[in-house]
Amino acid sequence: MSDCQAYDKAPWSDQYEKPFEPSDVVAGYDNLPGLIREAAEKYPDHIAFTACMANGMNGSLRYSEVEAMSDAFAVYLREELGLERGARVAVQMPNCLSFPVAAFGVLKAGCVLVNTNPLYTAPEMKHQFNDAGVEAVVIMDMFMDKLESVITETPVEHVVVASVAQWFPTVVRGIMKFVLRYWNRAIPDYEMAATPIVRAVEMGRRRQAEQDIKVADYTADLGLDEGAVLQYTGGTTGVAKGALLSHGNLLVNMRQLDLISLGYVEAGKDCVVTALPMYHIFAFTVNLLLFYHHGGRNVLVPSPRPIQNCQRALENYPVNWITGVNTLYNALLNEEWFNVYPPKTMKVALAGGTALHQSVAERWQKVVGCPIVEGYGLTESSPLLCFNPISRPRKDSIGIPAPGTEVRLVDDEGQCVPLGEPGELIARGPQIMQGYWHRPEETANTLRDGWLYTGDVAEMEEDGFFRIVDRKKDMILVSGFNVYPNEVEDCLAQLDKVHESAVVGVEDEQSGEAVWAFVVKRDDSLTESELAAHCKTNLAGYKRPRKFIFRDELPKTPVGKVLRKELRAELKSQQKKQQAA
Repeated sequence: MSDCQAYDKAPWSDQYEKPFEPSDVVAGYDNLPGLIREAAEKYPDHIAFTACMANGMNGSLRYSEVEAMSDAFAVYLREELGLERGARVAVQMPNCLSFPVAAFGVLKAGCVLVNTNPLYTAPEMKHQFNDAGVEAVVIMDMFMDKLESVITETPVEHVVVASVAQWFPTVVRGIMKFVLRYWNRAIPDYEMAATPIVRAVEMGRRRQAEQDIKVADYTADLGLDEGAVLQYTGGTTGVAKGALLSHGNLLVNMRQLDLISLGYVEAGKDCVVTALPMYHIFAFTVNLLLFYHHGGRNVLVPSPRPIQNCQRALENYPVNWITGVNTLYNALLNEEWFNVYPPKTMKVALAGGTALHQSVAERWQKVVGCPIVEGYGLTESSPLLCFNPISRPRKDSIGIPAPGTEVRLVDDEGQCVPLGEPGELIARGPQIMQGYWHRPEETANTLRDGWLYTGDVAEMEEDGFFRIVDRKKDMILVSGFNVYPNEVEDCLAQLDKVHESAVVGVEDEQSGEAVWAFVVKRDDSLTESELAAHCKTNLAGYKRPRKFIFRDELPKTPVGKVLRKELRAELKSQQKKQQAA
């Protein structure tokens, strides 16, 4: 038996909850708007989304309302703004009722949705909007000052603005807007022209009625291979780039999730808490799309930090599901209110984005009475590649490949490693991205002969379960968010007083990993406060170094490449000594 035969035999085939045929792994719809429309037809009076604030104030939209408003927003994009099919539209909002209205409207218009992190700084926004060629932005009012500072340096021509209280009951909305603007001073003043989203919906609805527009016509011939979402990621290295996910990629990945969770999701009955941001591919595919498809109620938490922000969402609603990263579950378990009153209706907690600590999984099972089921995937795979069977999740394992997915472990030459030995995990399947937006060299490096090279090192057990043992790339995972050292080092290099730097990830109880930076001074007057202030201006919070360490020099290879692994090993050794002391 050759080394590859160990994987080609697909030993995981016997591990699925229920048998399936290859023909079961299909999109099932012509495009995403078809799936969205069908859900509204099946569950028109069901509550689709409830946005729950930390104090319990809330607002909800039913499926019929989401359908009508997203239809109207699609008409606004196409008829009022004149956007063509395939135009890139950025949506830059935290979890709120406006997010599904805008996102579904973009897809129904036949445009490409560009999910944008609202925590981005102005320079990061500028990069993404320029790279994607964004023509319109739907943004939360709290971030308008950042957009205003860079919009003239981008191709953005149209701005739609929303509020976190959009579509809440009138009195509640008024109170929230007053508090946010005048008490918290969270809404900045701006002079840039922008259309409120409620006005955009009204304009689209009027056009739709006057011209008898059938929104489905916008996407009647939209194929599965056409781009649906530009999801930005660092890929394997460097500056953020857009992974182009097609309608087929996302629809098939949802079908794969369905085959895994068969019998656990109750159509039209389940309720999921979405604390992870929906602009992140995990929550976008699983929480937003999959649970909408099944008629679920989605309870949205605008921000899970501090963790008390999740309390009302978990206590006030009959929650069956929750998705999160290890740090979120760990934070909940450290809250007295959660331990005293855990959600009694919870069936399953889904974990991804970063490694799940076994101690957290065991405590969760004890406190809540349901399992945390870990999965594995990447932005480039829509995202699911592997998942544990729900009825019997395995400790310290990412599970088995999603139905219809091939997985191999290979060495540096691309040759399969023997069973039981570590190798880079590569995968092939219908959920793999089309490529990186306008980056053929990066695409060719990551996608080789149809295989996605993940950069993660794993081992496979005889029965087909996989375990991640290390990351080949230098990526740092902070609370499930990717931080790429090159980007942070490039930011530090902008300071004249910095000679050079090296950025590494350090194990952290709160965020999984924390960003630390080793810095060699060019000017002796350089201080940590100067570095911190510079990073605050140019980097999102989770990317900013938690600690700066000044060094006279950095370890390097003979050709001058900084050896980050030596710095990581040094810090790890120091942590062990401190723990032993």
